[in-house]
This record gives sequence, C-alpha cells and structure tokens, in this order.
Amino acid sequence: MNPFGLFSVADISAAINVIPNRYGRLNELNLFPVKGLINNTVIVEEKNGSLSLLTADEFGAPGTVGTIGKRKVRTFSVPHYYQNERVTPYDVNGLRAFGTEQQAAVQQYLTDRLETMRAKHDQTLEYMRMGALKGIVTDGAGNTIVDLFTDFGIVKKSVDFVLGTSTTDVRGKCYEVVRHVEDNLQGEVSRGVHALVSAEFFDKLIQHSKVKEAYANYQEAAQRLGGDVRKGFTFGGITFEEYRAIVGSTRFIDANEGQAFPLGTLQTFNTYAAPADFNETVGQLGQLYYGKVVEEELGRGYIIHTQSHPLPMCLRPGVLVELTTSN
Repeated sequence: MNPFGLFSVADISAAINVIPNRYGRLNELNLFPVKGLINNTVIVEEKNGSLSLLTADEFGAPGTVGTIGKRKVRTFSVPHYYQNERVTPYDVNGLRAFGTEQQAAVQQYLTDRLETMRAKHDQTLEYMRMGALKGIVTDGAGNTIVDLFTDFGIVKKSVDFVLGTSTTDVRGKCYEVVRHVEDNLQGEVSRGVHALVSAEFFDKLIQHSKVKEAYANYQEAAQRLGGDVRKGFTFGGITFEEYRAIVGSTRFIDANEGQAFPLGTLQTFNTYAAPADFNETVGQLGQLYYGKVVEEELGRGYIIHTQSHPLPMCLRPGVLVELTTSN
C-alpha cells in the first residue's frame, strides 16, 4: 500500500517544503526572498551598474541577449540539483511506530529520509547565497554559476581593515564601507549595513585598541540581557556578526575575511526558483524544493527523488564589500 496516500508531486513537495530549515543564517535574515520562475532562465537587464529582472519567455524558448542604448540584457540558467535514494523492504522490516501499524512506520521512515535530503538542499542553498554576497555564485564543487562582477563589468570593492596594526583607524574603515554601500544603493532603501565575518576577523576586531572600549561596553550591556555579542556588534555604522558555517572542509567565509552588505532592501537580493522537470509542473511558478516517491516494480521498495533549482542573485553588486585584514 501507499504510505503517503497518493504519490503525487504536490503531496510530497508540500511535505518537503514544510520541513523546518535547520541550516542557514542567511535564511534567518530573510535576505534572499524566493521568487518563482515559469522556466529555468533568469533574464536580467543591466543599466548603469544596476540589475533588474525582466519577464521570461515561455519554457524552452531561446534566451534573449541584446543591447539597447546603454542597457544590456543577459540570461542566466538556473542550476539543477537532484537526489535519489532507494528504500528497500529490509530498511523498514521490523519497524513499527509506537502504537501504530507497520504502515505508519514506513511513512515515518520515508519522511525521515526526505528530511535528511532536504537538509542537503538547505546547505547548498546557504552556500550559494553566501556566494551571491561575494559576487560569485558557485555550486558545491566550486564551479562558477554566476560571476556578477565579471559579467557586468563591476569592480569589486575590498577594504583591508589592517587589524594587526594598533594605530589603524577602524572607525574610518567602517565609514569607507558604509559610504560605498550607500553610494551604490542607487535609490534602493536600506536599514543599515551588516557584515558576516570569520571568527578570526571578529576576534581581531574586538581586540583592536580602537574598538576594545566600545566592545567592552557593548558586551557588558549584552551580557546583562543574556545575549551573545557574536550575533551582532555594531561599530562605525556596521553590525558585525561572527559567521562560522562550514560543510566538511569547506568554509563559507575564509579566515580573516568577511562580507558587508545592506539589510532591509526591497529589490536587491532574490532567490529565483525554477520549476521541477516533471510533467505536473510545466507552466507553474517554481518553488524551492520538490519531491517524489515512486514505488518500485513488484512492490520491492521505493525510490525517493528530490530536486531544487535555486539561483540567488544580487541585482546591485556594487553594494557588496569584501572585508579583509592583512595582518
């Protein structure tokens, strides 16, 4: 019998989409809201260094690349991520959920597998979103999907905080970052500048002689309220937050580095989601995750299939600032 009732894309995709996100500070910040596409192509227009989304063609239509005056139109293909897992009768043999029949145990086992597979999609999405903040979106193997700076001819802004030198004007460095972000918002709104930095950068920042006093007062106030200052310490107009995401040996932010960006924007950051390549999803707006469970021939197990098709983008790459410290 079918443990999910009906093995429909809608049912399984709904199940995988309601699983809580367990990995992703950028998801918590809601920096990259999800926008569904009707096909697997994002068409973006560039004008004066600012990018805006255009209406896409029907699925299967060729992408449009052209130049009108000082406007340039470019297309980007949305990457596709797939997973397949096989569940055999031996995997669930003898399992029984407490107080229920065997059927419920099979359903719970499949749900647990879906949750594990969803977590891998979550980690990949967080990694891609961090790449978008750096201006270069890559997949888990390090393959470049989009290089915003190269593709749009924008010079990346990088500020060396020189935190190993006691006389460095750290506040002045912060103002340099903030002013650059403000100058490149190009009419977009923002509620401030945020920076996700490595643990090494954060430690050097708070130990710098020009920052110590401010940090000590900030830390004392936070501790009275039971908070963790690593989650956000504001200095020089920037809220610095320690960010330690890592999968295997891959760090999302390298040692002694960080990334600054504006918060509270309306149109600068998006995650574009393409629909799955199922018959049932043709012509529908894409969503972040899809799943399907198929019973094998002769009832000898199940195949669990999941998909995600996200492309995080920064439509104003000029607002992205790389933070480093050379010593």
